[in-house]
Amino acid sequence: MGVARYLTRAVLAAGAALLLPLTAAAQVCDVPNCLRDAETEQVLHEFMDPIFVAAGLKPSEVYLVLVQDPTLNAFVANGQHIHVNTGTIIQTDTPEQLKGVLAHETGHITLGHAITRDNAMRAGSGISLISMGLGILAMAAGHPDAGVALIGSSSEFGILTIFKYTRIEESAADQAALTYLDKTHQSPMGLIQFFEKFRYEELMSESKQDPYFVSHPISSDRIQQIRRRAGEIEARAQPQSEHDIHELALIKAKLIGYLGPPNRVFNKYPLSDTSEPAQYARAFSAYRSTDIQTAIKDTQKLIDDHPDNPYYDELMGQILFESGKIDESITYHRKSVELAPDQPILKINLARSLTESKNMDNVKEALNVLKDSIAQERSNPFAWFSLANAYGKLGKEPEADLATAEEAYYVGAMSRAHTFATRATMKLNPQTPEGRRAQDIASVTDPRLQAQRGR
Repeated sequence: MGVARYLTRAVLAAGAALLLPLTAAAQVCDVPNCLRDAETEQVLHEFMDPIFVAAGLKPSEVYLVLVQDPTLNAFVANGQHIHVNTGTIIQTDTPEQLKGVLAHETGHITLGHAITRDNAMRAGSGISLISMGLGILAMAAGHPDAGVALIGSSSEFGILTIFKYTRIEESAADQAALTYLDKTHQSPMGLIQFFEKFRYEELMSESKQDPYFVSHPISSDRIQQIRRRAGEIEARAQPQSEHDIHELALIKAKLIGYLGPPNRVFNKYPLSDTSEPAQYARAFSAYRSTDIQTAIKDTQKLIDDHPDNPYYDELMGQILFESGKIDESITYHRKSVELAPDQPILKINLARSLTESKNMDNVKEALNVLKDSIAQERSNPFAWFSLANAYGKLGKEPEADLATAEEAYYVGAMSRAHTFATRATMKLNPQTPEGRRAQDIASVTDPRLQAQRGR
């Protein structure tokens, strides 16, 4: 899964941080258990970019955040960040279902529901306090039973107010999703199928419900409202392409192979299944189980059968790198970048192999590869981490300090960022872009400034 393992929250704490410009841009991985995978993100954007455009959004400004979680959930947070659990992708049967769910989340963005939810929480809290106040007044007036009832129901009144906002918002997001699907000639039936498929969840106890159904309550009336428009839109919709169906099957297989225990993987994809997704799942399962010989054999077959797929070369490079075969891994990572030059994560993989080789020319090449990757996506923590490592191997300590400061700043480790930025300012020319950048980071992470902000 490329560098996904290095971008989890556990590694962020260890130093592979999320790095962003000094502007107010939000972090991409903004939740625990965030995964980064070039292939999955590419497929999700292929599915969703036309819908984002139909919604009046810039696709490059909408982040699709993959969350390692087996439960069913998708939600919007931190502006235009749509979070989707791996469990949601694995459990959807068709591209239409996944597109429908994410179109619904797109509706929450365009309708500004993050703001209205805050208002609903405040309104619910206010009603709770009013109910408590009325209860106290009733008790003081000599009506203790009425007072106790009002105080006891105060939280319930607040919750009902919040639920009212939630129901309104969910219905509005449904209708927005239908509009976007119609504009892009997509079938709305996937959204209905998704809701109906998991409708039984509402009947389960709250402790067993997937998070999606806690935050997205589904009712018969809500489904009927979708159905009223769905027939008309369906008549204009185009069938899902074989390409989309195949792409969904591949990323589902990849996630199952990467995340699932081997017995579950082989139950889903037995050896008798010779399809491409099944081979992919088993290759990933072997790699994750450290059955290196099988992983190499299965992955090489995928490369031989599908030489234009960069992600099979990526997987082979990963297997070889983690097996200590650094120089061999470079060949496959280089091929993956040639096949997908717009994927910054693949470039980080190549740079990592180049940096860990014993050839200093390779390390110098890694610098250029990493700078190219950062130019495409400044928000990738492992890119800055790798850049600092490459500079360090070349003996360029000031540049390594600056890269480390960048990494620390964007993950929120202000003290560490200040330390390394200050060190960099002592050695870098203040008239260069690098020197000015180090000064900027040192200034905004000054402990005295942080203390004033805290106060």
